[in-house]
Amino acid sequence: MSNDKKADFSDVASRVDSTAEVVPKADFSDVSATVDSTAQVVGGQTYTVQKGDSLSRIAKNLLGDANAWTRIFQANRDVLEDPDKIFPGQTLKIPPRQE
Repeated sequence: MSNDKKADFSDVASRVDSTAEVVPKADFSDVSATVDSTAQVVGGQTYTVQKGDSLSRIAKNLLGDANAWTRIFQANRDVLEDPDKIFPGQTLKIPPRQE
C-alpha cells in the first residue's frame, strides 16, 4: 500500500505587503481650461467680400501687401477650399498686419 496522503493547505493564510508608496488619487476638481476662438487669434477683424474682390486685392487694401493673400487664405481654411473662389457676401477673417 502506498502512502498517497496529499498536503493539506486548508489552514494556510497569505498576506502581501507592497513596498510601493501609497499615493492618493489626483484631484482635478479645480482644473479649468479655456479655448480662444480663431477670431481672437487672427486679430478679430472681418471683411465682407464685394463684387470684383480677390484675396490679393483684399490683402493689398487691408494689409498693405497683395502677397499677404496667402495669410488671409490660411486664416479662412475653414470656409475656403480654393483661394480663387470667393463670393460676394462671404465674411472672411483678416489676420493682423505684420510690420
